Amino acid sequence: MQEDFYLDTSIWLDFYEKRGKNGESALKLILKIINEDLKVSYSDLHVRELKKLNYSPNEINSIFSIAKPKNLQHVHIYREQKEDAKNIARKRNIPEGDVLHAILCRDNNLQLISRDNDFLRLTDISEVKLPEDFI
Repeated sequence: MQEDFYLDTSIWLDFYEKRGKNGESALKLILKIINEDLKVSYSDLHVRELKKLNYSPNEINSIFSIAKPKNLQHVHIYREQKEDAKNIARKRNIPEGDVLHAILCRDNNLQLISRDNDFLRLTDISEVKLPEDFI
């Protein structure tokens, strides 16, 4: 099992907005990560996506604050990764942000967690799993 996780923005929102069963699963996974002293990563892409959805900086901090600082790590996005994501997104007709999330997981050896079917078309870049696969 991969020891470090990367949650798609929608998984963070499932947790924060308490979206029924999806929210419960997201919360259980996050608590498991914390209790087992594992890491969950986020990137500036998460922050950008949340800002686009009109979340304030305080709300964004609140979303990520469930994880203890020692369990939360920031991954940097490099120009080459952005360029790769743009090219792959264009070729496969997949949102560029989803491709970039997958590339960040590949390059940082992170387990991608998502419910978004677009990631199923990116398994050659990063394997995707559901929260339920780990709880």
